[in-house]
Amino acid sequence: MRIGIDIMGGDFAPGVCVKGAILAGQHLETDDQLILFGHNETIRELLHKEGADPDEFSIVHAPEIIHMQDYPSRAFVKKAKASMVVGFRYLAKGEIDGFASAGNTGAMFVGAMQNIKPIPGVLRPAIAACYPTLNGKSNLILDVGLNPDSKPDVLYQYGQLGSLYFRHVNQVENPKVGLLNIGQESGKGNLVSKSAYELMNESPDFNFIGNIEGNQIFEHDTVDVVVTDGFTGNIVLKQTEAFYELIKKRGIDDDYFNRLNFENYGGTPILGVDGNVVIGHGISNEKSIANMILKTKQIIKGKLSSQIKAFYDYD
Repeated sequence: MRIGIDIMGGDFAPGVCVKGAILAGQHLETDDQLILFGHNETIRELLHKEGADPDEFSIVHAPEIIHMQDYPSRAFVKKAKASMVVGFRYLAKGEIDGFASAGNTGAMFVGAMQNIKPIPGVLRPAIAACYPTLNGKSNLILDVGLNPDSKPDVLYQYGQLGSLYFRHVNQVENPKVGLLNIGQESGKGNLVSKSAYELMNESPDFNFIGNIEGNQIFEHDTVDVVVTDGFTGNIVLKQTEAFYELIKKRGIDDDYFNRLNFENYGGTPILGVDGNVVIGHGISNEKSIANMILKTKQIIKGKLSSQIKAFYDYD
């Protein structure tokens, strides 16, 4: 398995990315290969500094950097030798099995859409995020920011994409899919959510359990996959992160609440593109970079993009 990492992407790159790659390597199998995209000399110096052997990694020289403040589409044109651009080029050619970066989120989406392309049949790709439940497992919510405005047919498709993710990556055969709403009744919500409910109800494509409210999304026995638009989903995600920070500031040490720390999840996949792409948090440290890499391995192992592609192959 060949896992590509953008070493130059993120607020604290390249140092934490190299440390994260070393940390992740301790949990990989012997036939797994880490391909590091970035400035060759810089990466080698950092590996030596951490006591790691550069020969244990494959390093692809990519001297340019797409910074957080760069305009995504323009950067992809002007910075052809950037680590993110080169990484997507390798993924598009099939020279790596997955690509992960904690760099510019907009640029990652541009790369996924222009270099990898959406899977035919997918209306709008989505970003999915995991969050913990009390039984020790995790639920999934999508979209969490890629599409702030989503039409009913797009929300319906999120149910398909989320169900496929949960089935093939989390190994749950018939995951429960719920539509996030302001009430459980079928007539509740705005026009979009009402129309989406009508489409999703009794769907043959996934196990739809109806509307769920915000106070139910952490219940493991109620729902597995939460469907919502990117505007609402991003607010839920950021509020969860804020709640974790409040807990820590209050000096509370609890096993469950510690699992709200984004470091434990590392990254979120882009669902619906023809390749395995994972986006990490810009403020990632070495632990979250390592988990981003391990998340990418999990998605590659589950053959997620291939499973989604097969699902929408209507021919």
